[in-house]
Amino acid sequence: MSGAAPPPDVRVELRISADHAAYAGHFPGHPILPGAVLLDEALHEIARSRGIELLRWRISSAKFLEPVRPGDELFLEHSSPSDGIIRFVIRAAGRAVASGILSHDA
Repeated sequence: MSGAAPPPDVRVELRISADHAAYAGHFPGHPILPGAVLLDEALHEIARSRGIELLRWRISSAKFLEPVRPGDELFLEHSSPSDGIIRFVIRAAGRAVASGILSHDA
């Protein structure tokens, strides 16, 4: 992929409480949000904001680029540049912390 990415169709704050239970055990003394929790929260927000059911969608790719710490202000950006694909990026302080692609099953 070359050039600048197109602007997102949707940009929303992704709210994950600084005292979310997942931080407690991952990792004591140096808490970071597990990728599975971050992905789950993003998928629920994508489904809500697009008014879709995710039962017929699959995660084609997901990358966790940087750790998310308690109190990080997160923003989810997602767009649908073509039929059957939703691209998303999660940012904290302007840096990408995760990204991925959802594909619609026929």
